[in-house]
Amino acid sequence: MGRMNRIIVTGAAGRIGGAARRALAPERDLLRLLDRDRATELRENEEMRIADAADLDAMVAACTGMDCLVHLAGIPTEAAWDALLPANVIGAYTAFEAARIAGVGRVIFASSNHAMGYHPASKRLDRDTLPRPDSLYGAAKVWGEALASLYADRHGLETCALRIGSFRERPLSRRELRTWISHRDMGQLLRCCVDAPAFHHFVAYGLSANDEAPWENGELNRWLGYAPEDNAGDWRDDVPDTPPDVADAERFHGGFYCVPGFKGAPRLL
Repeated sequence: MGRMNRIIVTGAAGRIGGAARRALAPERDLLRLLDRDRATELRENEEMRIADAADLDAMVAACTGMDCLVHLAGIPTEAAWDALLPANVIGAYTAFEAARIAGVGRVIFASSNHAMGYHPASKRLDRDTLPRPDSLYGAAKVWGEALASLYADRHGLETCALRIGSFRERPLSRRELRTWISHRDMGQLLRCCVDAPAFHHFVAYGLSANDEAPWENGELNRWLGYAPEDNAGDWRDDVPDTPPDVADAERFHGGFYCVPGFKGAPRLL
C-alpha cells in the first residue's frame, strides 16, 4: 500500500481531532473532516463534511476515494447507555463497515486506556494483556478493538486500535503523571500509524515518554517510528497530591472510572 495521501478524520472538530489535523494536514492531497459540528480555520487541503459518524450512508459517501480512515468520533467519557449505543457502539461498526464498502485500505480506531481499567495499578500492562474495561465507555472501546481485529481478518483491512491515555495540555493529577499523552505526541502517534508500512492489525498504547509509564508497546514503537517527545515528569512539582477521597481510584489503571458502583473485591483483582 502506498503513501496515505487522502485521509478522512471523524470527530475532526473535537480535541484529538485538532491534534490529528495539525499532524496530518501537511503534505497530504486531501484531509476530509467529518463531524456533527463544523471544524474551524480549514486549510487549503481540508474539506469539511457535516454528518453523524453513525450514519452508514453518510460515512460511505465520505469514505469514498479515501486511503485511510482515522476514526475519532464518539462520546469521549463515560455516559448513559442510550447515548453510548449510537455514538460509540453503532458508530464504531459504521466506521469499519463504511471503510469496507468504500474500499478504504487502512483504519485507525481511537480506543482508550479505559478498555484496560480494572487491571490493578501495580501490574504493568503490555499489548498482549487482555482487556478489563472499567465502564460502559471502556466496554464500547473493547467492542471497537474487536471490530478492528475482525475487519482485518475477514475483510483484509489494515487496522490498528490506539488505547489513548490522558490527553491534555498538561497532566493534572498524580495518575496522569503516568497516563498522560501530550497534544504533540498524540499527533505524532497518529501520523506514524497513518504512514506506517503495510501491516495486518495491531493494538498500541497512546502515551508520552513518562517516567512512570504503566503501559508498554515494546518493539512496536521502534517499528512505527514513534518517539514521544514529552514527559509528564516535567510537571511533577505542579501536580497536587492525591486527596484522600480519591485514593481508592489509584488501585486501578482506570482511576476514578473504577470507583462508582464498585462492589468487587480488590484483593481478587
